Amino acid sequence: MAWSNMFSYFSFQNFHRIFQGRVRSAEMGTHTIKSHGTKVARDHMLDWLILLLLVLIEVILYVIHPFYRFVGRDMMTDLKYPVKEDTVPAWSVPEKIIHQGLYLFDTQMYAVLLPVAVFLLFYIRRKDVYDLHHSILGLLFSVLITAVITDAIKNAVGRPRPDFFWRCFPDGNELYNRWGNAVCHGRESDIREGHKSFPSGHTSWSFAGLGFLSIYLSGKIKAFDQKGHVAKLCIVFFPLLIASLVGISRVDDYGHHWQDVFAGGLLGLVVAAFCYAQLFPPPYNDEGWGPYEYFRALEESRSNTNSGESVNELDVQPMSLAVVSQQVRKHGNEFAALEDLESGRR
Repeated sequence: MAWSNMFSYFSFQNFHRIFQGRVRSAEMGTHTIKSHGTKVARDHMLDWLILLLLVLIEVILYVIHPFYRFVGRDMMTDLKYPVKEDTVPAWSVPEKIIHQGLYLFDTQMYAVLLPVAVFLLFYIRRKDVYDLHHSILGLLFSVLITAVITDAIKNAVGRPRPDFFWRCFPDGNELYNRWGNAVCHGRESDIREGHKSFPSGHTSWSFAGLGFLSIYLSGKIKAFDQKGHVAKLCIVFFPLLIASLVGISRVDDYGHHWQDVFAGGLLGLVVAAFCYAQLFPPPYNDEGWGPYEYFRALEESRSNTNSGESVNELDVQPMSLAVVSQQVRKHGNEFAALEDLESGRR
């Protein structure tokens, strides 16, 4: 009997249920997009409006003219790297849209599309709309907040890029004013972008989106369950590896100094951690595999179920008492009639 129970526990069907999270909660499948999607979106309407505001702020920051920092002749020694094409291409949108200023949707789309694809896969497996909604919401907040902070710092600092010389003097003819500041005669768009070196936007976006994905995966697969599964760490570090390679490519393309890349990666990772903590428990927590709101909804449904059962029990008791009293009165009348009949016979 013991052997049969053990084999049934380790059966394929039971393992499949455990993988889907159904052993943890039988109600997991009830929170779908169809059943709870409208309610979740309505409850977080303000958050989505704030996201739209962040998009507007990001577009404005891109259009704003950056601070043109003083660049003297002696400083040009470290700014004469050649102008190269980006290793990470702008494949996600037409070039025309990028030149119109929508930098928000260019090369960094991989930092959004890849995590969203992973979120959708988990939703297909678990059917938890809270997890899908909060993961996408947290990802977008992470990326947009990082973008706003990054471009605000870029415009305020105005640090020249390593290839600034050839942006400023495309023909190689140097020209300086009486204060020794460079008088550029290159394309205005190239010069403006040449003053946006610190911090690296590619790197900050990458670590914001892929860093959020890394923390998300660490909670979903319980990477910190103290069971020593090193393979889980490989899954967690893979998005961070991609983000790191993107940052390295920015140095190799002479688009940023190494300090720009380091600051951008740190900024994106910190913002991703804060945004994740707003919606999900820490990955090392026993409940780190789901968002806070899912567990609150689960508690509310259980409390409503328990209160409903209590009310039904209280309703049944008076009803039973009423039936018994009616039966007693009925039988009492019958007994009284029998007594009268007996007395009449006597």
